[in-house]
Amino acid sequence: MLKGVSPLISPELLKVLSEMGHGDEIVLSDAHFPGHSVGQRVVRLDGVGMTALLEGVLALIPLDQYDPVNFILMEKVPGDPVEPVIWKAYDDVLGRMEPEVKPVWLERFAYYERAKKAYCVVVTGETAQYANIILKKGVVR
Repeated sequence: MLKGVSPLISPELLKVLSEMGHGDEIVLSDAHFPGHSVGQRVVRLDGVGMTALLEGVLALIPLDQYDPVNFILMEKVPGDPVEPVIWKAYDDVLGRMEPEVKPVWLERFAYYERAKKAYCVVVTGETAQYANIILKKGVVR
């Protein structure tokens, strides 16, 4: 264990976050996401929820302040009646930790294509639909 690092951040994930450079992207995926089909590198955090993981990750890395497309969510499929209530939780986390950041939405298949280029996909145990997030790493000021 390390002081100041969420216990949800595994040693493997801490290594990945340290290796990433400015502009690299990481996918925090829900349990439904095809992480192993899409990801170049995959870290599994089964049993971990997205909101707590997001807080742990944002405590360690800044988002890219030079690119407004630094927090990307998967757009709902047209006609899908699901209401992604988890998005409100993400807004709350961003309001506390990255208040200048606004989510951007990408169409489902465009999202998968972008995820293929990500530095890493983190597969969580989150069961909420549309809970996937792509984060673009910035620089520490």
